[in-house]
Amino acid sequence: MIKHLSDIELIDLALNGNQGAYVDLLNRHQRYVFTLALRFVKSREDAEEIAQDSFLKAFRSLAAFQRTSKFTTWLYSIVYTTAMSKLRKGKLDTASLDDEEHPIIVQNASDDDTSSAIEFKVRGEYLKKAIDNLLPDDATIITLFYLHEQSLEEIAAVINMPANTVKVKLHRARQRLRAQLELLLKDEVNELL
Repeated sequence: MIKHLSDIELIDLALNGNQGAYVDLLNRHQRYVFTLALRFVKSREDAEEIAQDSFLKAFRSLAAFQRTSKFTTWLYSIVYTTAMSKLRKGKLDTASLDDEEHPIIVQNASDDDTSSAIEFKVRGEYLKKAIDNLLPDDATIITLFYLHEQSLEEIAAVINMPANTVKVKLHRARQRLRAQLELLLKDEVNELL
């Protein structure tokens, strides 16, 4: 019944020596951690390394988690810091890539309307390509805000910036995302002509 517990309850159990509770906590958040790590690097292997390092750091620092924010915010800040450290050291390639097994879905398509489903899939692919072309910081902010539904304050805690700065960065990231989409769609139209 551990899987039905909250993150805080799992943390308490893990701190009291229940290793299964930490495994459940890890399993609960591993996809999100991996997706966020993948925003910073080109390869799945590098993203897996960042994710593993992040979970190891989180496990070692679990007692230091002060519960002033959500566990996911604290965990994502560890992922962000780990990824930025590795990038600064030049150990990893810098580019962003989305988790291909879990593509971005722009909106739900009706099962009855195949053409709409195809159109939504194509839109999702263009959105993924556009996010891939953003700088890692922009891709991270877009991912956290839209895909992980983090608030500006939570994102600020993750990337260690004031919420107002995150708001400005999000606005600029949206503009760059729009420019990337326009560029991709323009190239597609030119190829069709």
